[in-house]
Amino acid sequence: MSAPVQRPALIVADRWRDYQLLDCGDGMKQERWGQYTLVRPDPQIIWPRSGSTALDGGGGASRWQSWDGYYHRSEAGGGKWEFRQKLPDSWKIEYQPLNLTFRIHPTSFKHTGLFPEQAVNWDWFSARIKAARQAGREVSVLNLFGYTGAATCAAAAAGASVCHVDAAEGMVKWCRENAALSGLADAPIRYLTDDCLKFVRREQKRGRKYDAIIMDPPTYGRGSTGEMWKLEDHLWELLQECRAVLSEQPLFFLINAYTARLSPTVVANLLAGLFEGRGGTITAGEVGLPVQRDGKVLPCGIYGRWEA
Repeated sequence: MSAPVQRPALIVADRWRDYQLLDCGDGMKQERWGQYTLVRPDPQIIWPRSGSTALDGGGGASRWQSWDGYYHRSEAGGGKWEFRQKLPDSWKIEYQPLNLTFRIHPTSFKHTGLFPEQAVNWDWFSARIKAARQAGREVSVLNLFGYTGAATCAAAAAGASVCHVDAAEGMVKWCRENAALSGLADAPIRYLTDDCLKFVRREQKRGRKYDAIIMDPPTYGRGSTGEMWKLEDHLWELLQECRAVLSEQPLFFLINAYTARLSPTVVANLLAGLFEGRGGTITAGEVGLPVQRDGKVLPCGIYGRWEA
């Protein structure tokens, strides 16, 4: 019997204080990261900026002039930052609900090292880890494609031991820095630079088990030794390998995806196939950020959750 699948749901990360999506429109978003305002492109924002037409007063343009950093996309691909003042190379912001601190650094590929919409998932799995710990259970979490480790820090802060895996050595180092900033320097976290699929297969041979798995697979990518990754071709294979390293009584399984090629229903179907006969509940949907200016929600990706 397959796990029941709840209808796709939109969940919004609205508990931030140090981060705000101030406005968005015409392919750009204006965000406050701590004390600095950054403007970056987002291909999903195909609606006009509010207050930018004569019909609604035309006052939108002046609001968009307030920024510290502006990422200009190049028609040839990539882009570069323009800064109005000399910003620090990096700075810190906090996610107060979970007492986490992260290093923010505008990178050459427009990212800042943090996806704030994922806070809704941090809240969700932190509650489940804490409940299991209060019941006297040890919890081990595997975080694949772990990036700069926000999810790793959230899981460790909730009381889990965490294995953080990413193919990029710089991202794993950044995770260590975020853990230290969050008071987790001595937490039981394993930091590994490795190809995720190969790592999971080796964990099977070692007989290692995990109570929960988090993954944020890219659309395309390369492993630590040049292996090609393509989401549509390799995700199901990875999921099957991950199933083999789950403990007898797993707590949860979380998939995040940013590719437009997948829908929440596709992710829910994958999880239903993965956990067929094991019961539990599956939820899938979009994660989003509230827009301060006009109350819209910016969709930022999709998620699929299985929980016991």
